[in-house]
Amino acid sequence: MAGLFIPFLILVVALIIFGAISASKAKQKRQMALAAWSDARGWNFEPAEVSSIARRFPAFGCFKQGNDRYAYNVMRGSVGDYGGWAMDYHYTTTSTDSKGNTTTHHHNFSAVIIDSGLRLSPLGIKTESFFDKMKGAFGFDDIDFESAEFSRAFWVTAENKRWAYEVIHQGTMEFLLESPRYTLEMDGPYVLAWRGRRFKPAQFEEALALATGILDRLPKDIRRALAEG
Repeated sequence: MAGLFIPFLILVVALIIFGAISASKAKQKRQMALAAWSDARGWNFEPAEVSSIARRFPAFGCFKQGNDRYAYNVMRGSVGDYGGWAMDYHYTTTSTDSKGNTTTHHHNFSAVIIDSGLRLSPLGIKTESFFDKMKGAFGFDDIDFESAEFSRAFWVTAENKRWAYEVIHQGTMEFLLESPRYTLEMDGPYVLAWRGRRFKPAQFEEALALATGILDRLPKDIRRALAEG
C-alpha cells in the first residue's frame, strides 16, 4: 500500500501542474482575443484587476454579489456618441457541507456599460424564466405590454410603468425580440447589458449593439426631455 502512495502523489502533483498551465494558457488566449477586439474598435484594454466597478456603478446589483469582487480585461472607448465599457467580472461565494467544510466558489461573467449622457430612470429587461413565471403566479408580476409575444418572452420591471412604456414601444419590442438575449438594466446615465457567464469576444459586440440600440430607439421628445432634465 505504501508503495502506491508515492506514484499517486506524483500523479496528483502532475495533474495540478497541468491544470495550472492549461488555465494560464486559456487566460493568455482570452486576453489576446479581447485585446485584438478592443484594438479593432480603437478602445483601451487593461487586463489588470479593477476593484472600483461596484462603487462606480452602484445601481447595478450584479456587481455587488459575493466577495472578492473585481473587474478584469477592462476595455473602454466610445460607441458613436456614447462612452462605453466592456469587461469580465469576478466574485466568490462560499458553501458549507454537512461536515462543516467550507468551499469557495469562483464566479465570472461579462458585461458592457454605455454612458448615454441622459437622465434615465431605473428599468430592467430580461428573458422571462420559469422562476419569474412562478413569481407571477404568486402575484409578483412584471409589466405587461400590448404584444403578447413580447410579454411572454421578457420580464420587465420599473419603478414607473409610464417610463417602461415610453422606452419599450412597438419598435423597441420588435428590436428586442429579434436580438440576442441579454439582461438589460438602465439607471442614471448608464445602460448595462450582461449575462451570468463570460462572453465570447463577438458577444461583446452583440451586447454593445443591444445597449445602444435601445437608446437609439428612444422617441425624440423623450430624449430631448431627458437631455434637458
